[in-house]
Order: sequence, then C-alpha cells, then structure tokens
Amino acid sequence: MANHFDLQEQEQLDQIKHFWNTWGTLITWVLIVIMGGLAAWNGYQFWQGRQAQQAAALAEAVEAAAQSGDLVRVEQAFGDLKSGYAGTAQAGQAGLVAAKALADAGKWDAAKPVLAWVAEKAADEGYRALGKLRLAGVLVEEKAYDDALAQLSGSFPVEFAAMVADRKGDVLALQDKKPEAVAEYRRAYQALDERAEYRRLVEAKLNALGARVDAASAAQPGSAA
Repeated sequence: MANHFDLQEQEQLDQIKHFWNTWGTLITWVLIVIMGGLAAWNGYQFWQGRQAQQAAALAEAVEAAAQSGDLVRVEQAFGDLKSGYAGTAQAGQAGLVAAKALADAGKWDAAKPVLAWVAEKAADEGYRALGKLRLAGVLVEEKAYDDALAQLSGSFPVEFAAMVADRKGDVLALQDKKPEAVAEYRRAYQALDERAEYRRLVEAKLNALGARVDAASAAQPGSAA
C-alpha cells in the first residue's frame, strides 16, 4: 500500500513538473506584468497626490499674495504653478485669482496673458469658460470689441449660455449695434431662471435699449404655455 501511495505522489510530482516546464515561464511573466502594473499604478497615485499637494500650496501662495496686494509675488507664484503643475485644477483656479488681482490694479497687459492661458489651457472646462468671459471683459475695457466678441464666439458649457449672451449684448451695445444687442440680451433673459436676480439686470438692459420682454422671450424653456 505504501508503494502505491509513493507511485501516486510521484505521478503528481511528475505532472506538476510537466505543467511548470510547459507554462512556468508564461506564468512568471504574467505575474511580473501584474505586479509591475500594480507598482506603477501605486506610484502614479502617489505622484498625483504629490502634484496636487504642491499645486495646492502654490495656489494658496497666489491667493495670499493677491489678498496682500503683492502683485510681484502673484505673478511669480502663478508662473511656478503654470510651469510645473499646468494640468491641475488648481492652476486654472489660481489663474483666475491672479488675473483679477492684476486687473483690479489696472495691470491689463499683465492680466490678459494669464486669462488667455486659463481660457486655452486650464484643465477644467468651467475655468476655461470663465477665462474666456473675463478675457472678453478686459478686451472691452481696452475697447477691443471685435477681439472680445471673438472670445465669446467659441464653445462654452451650456450652463454659461446666459452669461455669454449677456456679455455679447454688452459688447454689441457698445458698438451701437442695438438690434443685435437686444437679440443677445433676450437670449440671456430666456436662458435664466425667472427667480434669478441676474435676470432683473438683463431686463434692465433691455429696457435701457427701449426693448420690452415679450411673452415669447419671458417664457422659460419647457414651461407651460
């Protein structure tokens, strides 16, 4: 009986050896690839976390410098953030903060390239949209109306439709293009919720141009007739 068990064990060992000789190399490489992939993923997650932490620290530096009025530090910190961590959400947010600080100080020439970068390069589409809107505002201050309209003619997330139409109306009104301005203000009015205070402002602009908000313009999309 002992010899019978010994033979069975030997057969099992031989089968294991045969299996390993046939598939062992492949199994080893599969395990190496899996473990390497896990190590790479963990490394990437760690790197991403470090990137976010460092970007957040620079974004806080931009915010602090803006609050203290240190415009040299604002530009320096944002430059470091843009060059090292351009793909982070913090870069787009800090760009808007930096541009506002520069614009508030009347440094339009310094604010414009910051906003242009946010409008084109920010990782978040919402920040890109705000960058375009605020860049258009700076261009309006410089009376570069056609350039402002060019910024507003691109693609925007749907939630920005009212703001874009309102800003277009502002530019067209400054160009004495009253019918076009009224059309844009009406688009803005229609896109806004009837409870929004912003809607009252758009209505006031329409009134200033001698236009009235008719029933078709006042009706909200999807509302009952």
